[in-house]
Amino acid sequence: MTGSEIRALARACGFELAGIARAEPAEDRARYGEWVAAGRAGGMRYLTDRRAAVRDDPRRLLPSARSVLCVGKVYHTPWPHSVHFADPQRAWISRYAWGADYHDEMRRGLARLAAMLRERLGADLQSRICVDTAPLLERSYARLAGLGWIGKNTCLIHQGLGSWIFLGELLVSVEIEADAPPPDRCGTCTRCIDACPTAALPAPYTLDARRCISYFTIELRGAWPEEHRAEAGAHVFGCDICQDVCPWNGRAAVTDDPAFAPRQFAPRLDELAKLTPGAFREMFAGTPLTRAGYTGFLRNVAIAMGNSGLGRFREPLERLAQSVDETVAEAARWALERLA
Repeated sequence: MTGSEIRALARACGFELAGIARAEPAEDRARYGEWVAAGRAGGMRYLTDRRAAVRDDPRRLLPSARSVLCVGKVYHTPWPHSVHFADPQRAWISRYAWGADYHDEMRRGLARLAAMLRERLGADLQSRICVDTAPLLERSYARLAGLGWIGKNTCLIHQGLGSWIFLGELLVSVEIEADAPPPDRCGTCTRCIDACPTAALPAPYTLDARRCISYFTIELRGAWPEEHRAEAGAHVFGCDICQDVCPWNGRAAVTDDPAFAPRQFAPRLDELAKLTPGAFREMFAGTPLTRAGYTGFLRNVAIAMGNSGLGRFREPLERLAQSVDETVAEAARWALERLA
């Protein structure tokens, strides 16, 4: 099959972008190893344990792999960016988590693409679906497949669609002519680096998770580093600042896919503070927010309340300060001191 035929099938499966890379080690693997060795993955052990070595070569995931079909799906919606939103009573949730869990949406599309390829190439075609939970350097292969360049904020950026794109891959046991990576078009721009409130981008093309708001609100278990709490503002799950300020996102495409329409846009902090474990699961079922866990989410809500400067949050914070979970209680005590 040709690359143009692959792209046509991908569009039929709901993907705006598609390209092909060779199923061989990417040159970025050395840089990834240096990043891990520098400790910049923080406590995300799934990036540093035995699975780190698996990322060196797609054939460790599918021994018969010859090509990596990379796809991209736009999730940008016509709602405000975090840098254009200011309501201290409300929480900010990263745009990617407003709708349905992208893992499920991407897997469905990739499964359909695999079935279409099997119809055309034969039932003996071997394949494997990957959607960010698999140990694969997906941004590296997406770049090699021509989907975009990796920007100074470490996000993949497409010249026409911006960076609000979910990535997925289909490893296949057939060799298809590979695409070429596009040029880097970040130029001399440093808006993402300058805008990061916690200096999580210490140098162009380098992310230090240990200073990243997304890491604190989603991946970190236990207490936040106190020196970065005030900088997080109202963020309770993820952070989009480095994408919000990117000039290439000023013209980013908007999706009409109902799966990514906001279910809970900027919910009220006092309402979130009242959630029971069951109410939390019900409110965010089928969305990425469950990744933070109930107590981790309440910890984030408490910190956001402390950053609001609003005395009306003293009562819900006093309740959270009585939590049996010490991480939540400590965050609430910190927030109460900040309000005082």
